[in-house]
Amino acid sequence: MTASALPFSIEEYATRLNKTRQAMSEHGLDALFVTDPSNQAWLTGYDGWSFYVHQGVVVLPDADPIWWGRLMDTQGALRTVWMGFDRVIGYEDSFVQSTELHPMQDLSVLLDSLGLSAGRIGVEMENYYFSAKAMHVLEASLPNATFEDATGVVNHLRAVKSQAEIAFMRKAAAISEKMIDGLLERVEPGVAKNEVVAELYRDAIRGVGDAWGDYPAIVPMLPSGDDAAAPHLTWDGRPFKSGEATFFEIAGCYRRYHTPFCRTLFLGKPPEDILAAEAAIVEGLEAGLEAGRAGNRACDIANALSDALNRHGIDRVGRCGYSIGLSYPPDWGERTISLRSTDETVLEPGMTFHFMPGLWRDTWGLEITESILIRETGAAETFCNRPRQLFVKP
Repeated sequence: MTASALPFSIEEYATRLNKTRQAMSEHGLDALFVTDPSNQAWLTGYDGWSFYVHQGVVVLPDADPIWWGRLMDTQGALRTVWMGFDRVIGYEDSFVQSTELHPMQDLSVLLDSLGLSAGRIGVEMENYYFSAKAMHVLEASLPNATFEDATGVVNHLRAVKSQAEIAFMRKAAAISEKMIDGLLERVEPGVAKNEVVAELYRDAIRGVGDAWGDYPAIVPMLPSGDDAAAPHLTWDGRPFKSGEATFFEIAGCYRRYHTPFCRTLFLGKPPEDILAAEAAIVEGLEAGLEAGRAGNRACDIANALSDALNRHGIDRVGRCGYSIGLSYPPDWGERTISLRSTDETVLEPGMTFHFMPGLWRDTWGLEITESILIRETGAAETFCNRPRQLFVKP
């Protein structure tokens, strides 16, 4: 493995590691065991579809990180991480989905060999890929160690993007634009949804120019009519119909960096309530973008949207956005900063969000969203450049 084959420079990985070590020191940790695939990739470059088994990165205060996982996956680690061969360690397949053994027993042996049998170790307790059984086995195998909840420690360090990361997200944005353009062109009454999604995936993976498409962390969402009242339905084989709105929630992805983008298409003549909602959302988006300035807070964006919607008589509950960037299934959010009235996180240049003011009513849904970048000066910048409106086909 050479540095030139990595997504980022060795210097960038060194900066990330130093930030993580500083956070560990602030939390009084002797080691940090990172299981979130996005955090593993951010720290080491590891990129493989192996997160369905136990794996992770051990971060130490005075030595290179160790990638630890299934033995067969060490070959993928050796080809994607920046560390040396001696920092990639695998456990035997006898630990995989066994009723008698557990991979955390192997990890405990590793941690003991590193002098951490009585150490203070951070683990990501609230993480898709770290189970209750894993925690139980770790505690039983290292009874003298102290395990601290380090959920979100690395995630928060990822909030401010480097210029290299922003460049990746711009490439992902170009793919998002291509995907939405293709959807608006292909969707017609009578066309089966799965046929449209098949072409959507073609656009997503072919990419744009030298920006090849990676697989997104979430599958496309495109419910129609009454189904669009539910925000997270995918697709089936039924045809699109006149008289219905369909929202498209997608994200272009380049080297694991996502730029989500949503637009809504109505086939036929839209009813007045949907047109009124469109006007309110667009006004709220514009207000939120204006509030998305460095030095303001995450809640200022949410409150600007809420004020605009309230002027139109719309009471919307729930958050209206979240931090985005590097992600793996099942979510393209970073699970840190939320755009909502209670989040007072100060906005910094380089932060990136999916500003997502969707409306879901009893018989329809409407999504017009923007992925945004907080700039040094001025209002937030949108990554994508497409009309901010409800699209209509007669």
